[in-house]
Amino acid sequence: MNEVMVLELAREALWVILKMAGPIMLSGLSIGLIIALFQALTTIQEMTLTFVPKIVVIFLAVVAFLPFMMTTLVEFGTGLFDRIVAIG
Repeated sequence: MNEVMVLELAREALWVILKMAGPIMLSGLSIGLIIALFQALTTIQEMTLTFVPKIVVIFLAVVAFLPFMMTTLVEFGTGLFDRIVAIG
């Protein structure tokens, strides 16, 4: 296993991490922006107002994107195990 293979594996692992975490992070970011806009327009400055909607939206996003995330992780794992078999 040379340096090129290690760097390729690291690049692929980072890409898998971004693909798995991206939808969840974007949903949390979008609901945070919507709530911040709502708070700015209504001058409600309650700090705890952001937590419950974010938790609910992130939970729903995890449930919605779980099949995609599992497929991505299984494909990465299968490719990784195939590389291990090819090397060893």
